[in-house]
Amino acid sequence: MVAVRSWGRLSADDHDLRILAERPLAHLPREPGQHGLAFGMGRSYGDVCLNPGGALWSLRGLDRFIAWDEATGDLTCEAGMLLRDIQRTFVPRGWMLPVTPGTQLATVGGAIANDVHGKNHHVQGSFGDHVQELRLLRTDGLSIRCGPQLHPDWFAATVGGLGLTGVVTQATLRLRRVPGAWLDTETLPYGSLGEFFALADASEAGWEHTVSWIDCLSGARAGGTRGIFLRANAAAPESQHGPAPKDRQRTVPFAPPVSLVNRLSLRPFNAAYYHLNRRRAGRALQHYEPFSYPLDNLQEWNRIYGRRGFYQYQCVVPRPHGPDAVGALLREITASGQGSFLGVLKTFGDRESVGLLSFPQPGVTLALDFPNLGERTLRLFERLDAVVAEAGGRLYPAKDARMPRALFEAGYPKLAQFLPYRDPNIRSAMSRRLMGD
Repeated sequence: MVAVRSWGRLSADDHDLRILAERPLAHLPREPGQHGLAFGMGRSYGDVCLNPGGALWSLRGLDRFIAWDEATGDLTCEAGMLLRDIQRTFVPRGWMLPVTPGTQLATVGGAIANDVHGKNHHVQGSFGDHVQELRLLRTDGLSIRCGPQLHPDWFAATVGGLGLTGVVTQATLRLRRVPGAWLDTETLPYGSLGEFFALADASEAGWEHTVSWIDCLSGARAGGTRGIFLRANAAAPESQHGPAPKDRQRTVPFAPPVSLVNRLSLRPFNAAYYHLNRRRAGRALQHYEPFSYPLDNLQEWNRIYGRRGFYQYQCVVPRPHGPDAVGALLREITASGQGSFLGVLKTFGDRESVGLLSFPQPGVTLALDFPNLGERTLRLFERLDAVVAEAGGRLYPAKDARMPRALFEAGYPKLAQFLPYRDPNIRSAMSRRLMGD
């Protein structure tokens, strides 16, 4: 048994870790009566990627390219392939993944299971919108090929299905043509939620990538909540020049006894970050990696939250309720004395997700990291849950470690349609918590 943590580092639970490397993979290794779960990079923040006391089937050994079609941009690869390796192989050739999350250190299988989204949902949707076909291996040995046109019911259950319908062994992804690796970006400070929503609305028609950092503790300021709005498009072909940024990776060497994100550090950091980026306001040419994945060069950055770990709270609420709900969430956070320096506020486009349990829905999404302060933090989340529920929103399972079952069932109305597709021998800590055995 091996102790395995998720990215939030809230616990280290023992698992029977098995490395899947057999090609072709024809069966899943499992002891009689044992339940398993596919495991990639462990970048999920909560317990969706954990199976305490059971088996974890690591896909990192299945990381090969299988086929490439230059005419269509269709790439077939194994599910353990890192998004980073796809990007660094194909961007120099003029192709890119249409959708990636805030880290490229995630596997293709994990991206499908969580139907990840990026900064361009209003243009490109989520990861599942660009999967042409996948192969699913069930614990009974059944292998299923499915896609938007081939067994679409299995496809809809598996995309965003939290790894519970089987193990995705390979997938065909449709890449998009790009002029190069460089982006034309613009940085815009804002001083209120009204300004944020005005910028988001004005940017959707002309900008592909839109996102903002928000000072979650600034709501009590006279003048309102402040933040930094970022938007970007692919730079013109004549501007596509220069070498890729060098990997200057640093590593947080250990988890300190207490979180470095605390009452003493949070307000000064947020103020410094806001004023530094305010001075950088305006247009710039930027490589896609630092723009899209700003934390990937700081390895093990999750250790800064100390030995007790941290929670990420990410919700989405329908757009008509967005301003009121986000304002209410920020007021609760300010009143609690807790907060985050990695606050992200952005909008989702007016489009439905592919997966039955996919997180994105038309609206506005807020994501914040909180040091684990035990009951004090959990009581704050209960108040935030009440705001989200009243607004008709939902929480993101890929980031969650404590969502109440009632909120999950209310936020994911297609759950009943999904349940018949579950593999009876696949479980996670999350599935036991939110769906039962």
